[in-house]
Amino acid sequence: MINFKLTPLQKIDYQLNGYLIVKSFLSVKEVNKLYSIAIEDDTMKKHAFDLNDQEGKKTKLSLWYFPGQDTYGLLTKSRRMVDSANQLMDGDSPVCHFHSKLMQKEPKVGGAWEWHQDYGYWYKNEFLFPDQMMSIMVAITEANKKNGCIQVIKGSHKMGRIEHGIAGEQVGASQHYVDLALKTMELVYVELQPGDALFFHSNILHRSAANLSENSRWSLISVYNRSANIPYNEPSGYSILPLEAVPDEAMLQWKGDGLGEGSNFLLKEKDQALK
Repeated sequence: MINFKLTPLQKIDYQLNGYLIVKSFLSVKEVNKLYSIAIEDDTMKKHAFDLNDQEGKKTKLSLWYFPGQDTYGLLTKSRRMVDSANQLMDGDSPVCHFHSKLMQKEPKVGGAWEWHQDYGYWYKNEFLFPDQMMSIMVAITEANKKNGCIQVIKGSHKMGRIEHGIAGEQVGASQHYVDLALKTMELVYVELQPGDALFFHSNILHRSAANLSENSRWSLISVYNRSANIPYNEPSGYSILPLEAVPDEAMLQWKGDGLGEGSNFLLKEKDQALK
């Protein structure tokens, strides 16, 4: 969606609910380009790793800190992404990129993500202000109940950070508080078509079930932070480096293909952002 701008009603919905769905955020051509790179890019494959859920099923992901001049980086730095994050996060310091990840939930074997808040992870990086952090997820393939789409508890970002512990190789929210939230607030299955986007607050409770279908579920998630929200236990440095936004047309019109080693990929054994 070239030159996308959030409406005042969309901003209100995000503040009330902790998430916002935008249909057809990317065009068919843009999604097709992302998908072809995702399945063909050797660098992306080389840096992918698995995280086990509580049942031992594996979810594969590739995570990087630096958004370069490749197609994925140009999307992360696009005006529609950066301006949207700027409108939805508290504060007025420049928008920065914390990290992006390609989520690869394969047919039949793709594992679940346990109930959690993203700030349940990032609190350990010693970011102090969760309202100055958010994620934008773009569906590269269809996401539905059968292949393990994201589920959110509507309005749960207003609970603040709740206790988290280890669940498999993931960080999971206190089940007691999750149960209380489910008694009080609405559970929403976020079903998306390729190119749709989900904007979500760092404190909203969310999960995804295992992929029991015959189809993959792939998505890109880019995480944004304000430069004033300094992490005191995060060595990458990118989360307080202001982004220079590029035109929305760049990911199709500029020369940009797969990711390079300069993207600063996360290695599982050096995992700082996820545990």
